[in-house]
Amino acid sequence: MEIMNWFAKGLSPKEYIEGMKVNKEAMKGVYNRFSLADEEKDRLEKLKGSGMKAIAITEDWCGDAMLNNPILLKISEEIGAEVRFILRDQNLELMDQYLTNGISRAIPIFIFIDKEGEEQAVWGPRAKRIQEIVDEERSKLPAQEADDFKDKQMSMYKRLTASYQEDSEIWHTVASSIIDVLVSEK
Repeated sequence: MEIMNWFAKGLSPKEYIEGMKVNKEAMKGVYNRFSLADEEKDRLEKLKGSGMKAIAITEDWCGDAMLNNPILLKISEEIGAEVRFILRDQNLELMDQYLTNGISRAIPIFIFIDKEGEEQAVWGPRAKRIQEIVDEERSKLPAQEADDFKDKQMSMYKRLTASYQEDSEIWHTVASSIIDVLVSEK
């Protein structure tokens, strides 16, 4: 299916947010407290009015989506880009074209499309620095066979989720990573 057909099929930001059952308030909290820095806005200047569109392959239960989706929305507002949300679990035929490391259905994945309807850039599921933080946290976990693995893993996820909701440095790390992909393609 052509990428613009997927865009047309997607949910508007309002439809996606209204339909959320998990992480809705957390995502709105990041959205309401995050603002692009002047330097980030400057880097996006040449994309304003370019007619760019974005598809976010996502699910509301995903902690990374809770962090990354509101930042995508702020970037899209800055440059005047339309965003549509595609639910991963109902659209595996699209998701499977954007597997992480060729094997993982990790989300969110952001697909940026130019005004001619051509794919220009793909970002996700995490900024490189955020992936390093997650890897570092995972390295501290006991072996999966250990009795306390599940408890320690849940504790790690809670810490990461809390930092995703509160740490503005993380928000700007994500914004910078997305902007890097956008401006390197133009």
